[in-house]
Amino acid sequence: MSKAFTKESDDDDDDDVGALPPLPAGGKNYITPKGFERLKGELLELIDNERPKIVDIVHWAASNGDRSENGDYLYGKKRLREIDRRIRFLTKRLEIAEVVDPSVHAGSGQVYFGATVTYVDDEGVERTVTIMGVDEADSAQNQVSWIAPVSRALLKARVGDEVALPTPVGVRMLEILDVAYPEPGGES
Repeated sequence: MSKAFTKESDDDDDDDVGALPPLPAGGKNYITPKGFERLKGELLELIDNERPKIVDIVHWAASNGDRSENGDYLYGKKRLREIDRRIRFLTKRLEIAEVVDPSVHAGSGQVYFGATVTYVDDEGVERTVTIMGVDEADSAQNQVSWIAPVSRALLKARVGDEVALPTPVGVRMLEILDVAYPEPGGES
């Protein structure tokens, strides 16, 4: 078959593998109410505003003639594929999301989803992390996903408990110093 009749791949348009952070087999996609609203807002922004703008640009560029050397057309089509891929991703993730309000545990000394945990490791280094959903955790803000090894070690423990954190260099011991949750009706 001649190359003229083969489909060229633009970074595998339908390949969402790698875009989806892994969830445990049979696991749930826990997310805070704030995180759910943020993802939903992004999805609606893409559908209602960004995608229609790009469709208009592509339509205008296509009407200009030769599409093979038309930068607006080529860029627009590529951007449309990116937007459509993100829309599929967000739709799938929101469909399986299980919204969990961490404020229901306010005042509790036990670590659950949504907790902000302060702990000290066996070398005396103190850290504070917030356990969040896979799709909303931001390491720059000291947020870790609930499936991260440190989260798994901390979950269900209480203030004063020591937990074991397996690492590539051996087991580290973490002592839980404080557990906090957002107040009901407050921000998560």
